[in-house]
Amino acid sequence: MSTTEKTAIKGGEFLIRETQAEDIFIPENWTEEQREIAAMTQQFLDAEVHPNLDRIDKLEPGLMPSLLDKAGELGLMGVSVPEEYGGFGKDFNTSMLVAEVAGAGFSFAVALSAHTGIGTLPILYYGNEEQKKKYIPKLASGEWKAAYCLTEPGSGSDANSGKTKATLTEDGKHYKLNGQKMWITNGGFADVYTVFAKIDDDENLSAFIVERNYPGLSLNEEEKKMGIKGSSTVQVFLNDCLVPVENLLSERQNGFKIAVNILNIGRIKLAAAAIGGCKQCISTALNYANEREQFGRSISKYGAIRHKLAEMAIKTYASEAATYRAGQNIDDAYEALIASGMEPGKARLKSVEQFAVECAIMKVHGSETLDYVVDEGVQIYGGMGYSAEAPMDRAYRDARINRIFEGTNEINRMLTVDMMLKRAMKGELDLMGPAMEVASELMGIPDFGEIDETLFAAEKKAIAGFKKAVLMVAGSAVQKLMMTLAKEQEILMNIADMLIELYVAESILLRTEKLHSQVGDADSALQIDMARVYIYEAADKINIAGKNAINSFTEGDEQKMMLMGLRRFTKVAPLNTKDARQRIAQRLIEANKYCF
Repeated sequence: MSTTEKTAIKGGEFLIRETQAEDIFIPENWTEEQREIAAMTQQFLDAEVHPNLDRIDKLEPGLMPSLLDKAGELGLMGVSVPEEYGGFGKDFNTSMLVAEVAGAGFSFAVALSAHTGIGTLPILYYGNEEQKKKYIPKLASGEWKAAYCLTEPGSGSDANSGKTKATLTEDGKHYKLNGQKMWITNGGFADVYTVFAKIDDDENLSAFIVERNYPGLSLNEEEKKMGIKGSSTVQVFLNDCLVPVENLLSERQNGFKIAVNILNIGRIKLAAAAIGGCKQCISTALNYANEREQFGRSISKYGAIRHKLAEMAIKTYASEAATYRAGQNIDDAYEALIASGMEPGKARLKSVEQFAVECAIMKVHGSETLDYVVDEGVQIYGGMGYSAEAPMDRAYRDARINRIFEGTNEINRMLTVDMMLKRAMKGELDLMGPAMEVASELMGIPDFGEIDETLFAAEKKAIAGFKKAVLMVAGSAVQKLMMTLAKEQEILMNIADMLIELYVAESILLRTEKLHSQVGDADSALQIDMARVYIYEAADKINIAGKNAINSFTEGDEQKMMLMGLRRFTKVAPLNTKDARQRIAQRLIEANKYCF
């Protein structure tokens, strides 16, 4: 039996199963080739994107397409496209690494990720051989640019309620599309659009490959936006737009499934891009804090600023740990499916679908971490942070869209819990057994066995407690509210917040434990500080979310019992977070850049 088979974990199973540190991927272990690809992406940003940010934000005609052309020449448009279609054929985590580095590219990052993700992948994963041969090589090289047309004025989060219609022409050679799409990224210059529409009176969407020059397709002017101003965003109008029948993508009524699965990939890629944005923002803030003097010394010497810098780094390191842990899970699932004989395109979709819970979790955590980091970046710059002449203005405005992109964070929170419960009901995840064990543990006497003082023992005990807290609250909510739980959005959001903090807290611990096993005490001391601070604060967040949920659907003795259990499951030893943050900040200040 291979190691992969022994340790293969299913999506969402992190809640009920202990993961071993040696089984996860950590960013410290990138291969030489992966580091070279990351360096090439960074060099491209430094040479082509960062010197031109103002020109990009002014939507200078032809500039963004020309940058995408250059990115295509380097192979950045086809990192995960198979070699047979002109791509690099790299694994999922490598494509995530490129998304991370490019994530520091502001509007360019949006154009690149829209093209390589929602623009290219529907055709790559759902297209037939003729469609793939026709479109993918040109998309992988960047010769053609791609966009994705799902959202409509009346359908955002409720994507399947779209009104765009498709009807077969009398000669049976074309579909005639009529409707309006909005917020279409890359829409102003795309050559190929994946358009979602309902054929006749179908209940579900179908998808079509629509070329820019097809009669009946027209564009509105560029939208004026709060941020990502350099990203092309237009409305697309379809007035009797004639699309050849052979351009129906996948089967009729399969469009909603395509949309959902492609969004899963987009969600975790967005988390990776957010990490790139965080790292750049932290480095920029450090440069300023080291140079800016007040009261006769640089502001990086003050505790309030050091607290901010350390916290920005801790959240980023944690989000990165969890993102690549999930990315590796997806790669491992893909390899297992390929070994079982599944066709590569189907295997890629299935592997991502398997970890859709983790994709949703990381979309929320990554985007909210970036929002926190840029907000503190503005604060460190003080008055200059509010000036459009200084770099934090663009970072702050551009970050905000990420909590709306790829499904709002509210939708993703509810999806996280919904997907976990659906898997439990299908028998794919045994949540009920562990939840009942926790319920019976509540009635028993707490185990005050010997204290384990080995390294990471206290943190592992805390994580095990967090899992019990989630199982207790979620299990009780399901039993108590049954069919009405789906309508109790506030409670679902509480449970989602508990799950998100648990997953990221466990991930930062696993990353740090694995790193420690490779480099020893001295070279992992600060990462241990970061893990301890994150877990210490996660305990409070899980406790508050749990309390709010419990108080919403229980009362009397049951409420008292559950609140007591929650206190027990989220209890952590006192930690001097001030000194830990001071040590982390000192390293950052000396490096004058994000260095973890």
